[in-house]
Amino acid sequence: MTLHSAAASLAEFDRFPDSPGAPVTGAGADALGERSVRLTPKYAGRARDVRVRWALYGAADAPLVIVQGGISADRHVATHADRTGWWDAQVGAGRAIDTVRCRVLSIDWLERADLGDALAVGSEDQADALAALLDALGVRQALAFVGASYGAMVGLAFAARHPARLGRLVAIAGAHRAHPLSIAVRNLQREIVRLGARFGDAAAGLDLARRLAMTTYRGEREFAERCAAAPAFDGARFRFGEEAWLQAAGARFVARCGAERFLALSESIDLHALAPEAVRVPTTLVGIASDRVVPLADLCELQRRCGAAASLHVIDSRYGHDAFLKEPAQIEALLREALPTLGA
Repeated sequence: MTLHSAAASLAEFDRFPDSPGAPVTGAGADALGERSVRLTPKYAGRARDVRVRWALYGAADAPLVIVQGGISADRHVATHADRTGWWDAQVGAGRAIDTVRCRVLSIDWLERADLGDALAVGSEDQADALAALLDALGVRQALAFVGASYGAMVGLAFAARHPARLGRLVAIAGAHRAHPLSIAVRNLQREIVRLGARFGDAAAGLDLARRLAMTTYRGEREFAERCAAAPAFDGARFRFGEEAWLQAAGARFVARCGAERFLALSESIDLHALAPEAVRVPTTLVGIASDRVVPLADLCELQRRCGAAASLHVIDSRYGHDAFLKEPAQIEALLREALPTLGA
């Protein structure tokens, strides 16, 4: 597929469709770009121009679907040209979110630097940026918003703030609020990063913070199976089976996420809170039985109090919160059920 320049792509989006869920028309192949939109950030109190970096994938004359992932995800949700997508298992030709049948929109998450003097980044700011981008692209209503982890939180904020702009929400491993225990653990992660920065090595702090995060993202079964080796003495101290795996996870995260980005988006998760009754869009919730970040009790409350029809599906996985990435077959089946018009 060929990438188009931002200017060329946006120039083709020159009208609003006449009916809800109408296709985005005009652009051909995949496109990357940036767009300045007007926002009033939640924690700033005044309007400003904000630059949003976006990507579009798939059929030019098809309904638009928004897809957003966790805080380490970016707009590259599907493979294009020389870059692999982070959710190729679900987004692409013939996949559950079939780019032959729909146009997929994704953005890079806004960070503190994008919002000028704002005190923090709210999930509401991400939702408002997406709504403003729909305006810029000439789209009155997205057929669906599929969000996972932080993306699910932003999807819920979008459904609460812009219900007329959305046909259906699919929220995977994300609730209407952050659980207090998860907030406590993420606060420790942020303090580790800040401590590293005070000693001149924020990357080392970020590495350790990610290792700690992995102990909450993944389930007990995976740790028991993956890290069953007996401790081994290396001449200086005993090494445990968990260490090498966690070290590798920390190094991978540092390679793709800066400390300031992590601090802003981790805090944004913890600031997220909305009334379930405000979600006035038909909603499919997906929970993971082994998820220690988003307890099923919170999803049950969200489903019970949701302001529109909501269903809750629970999958079993050894991978805990990361099951939306590590259980492609189960997630695919649920997406095809929730979005039957988009599957091949």
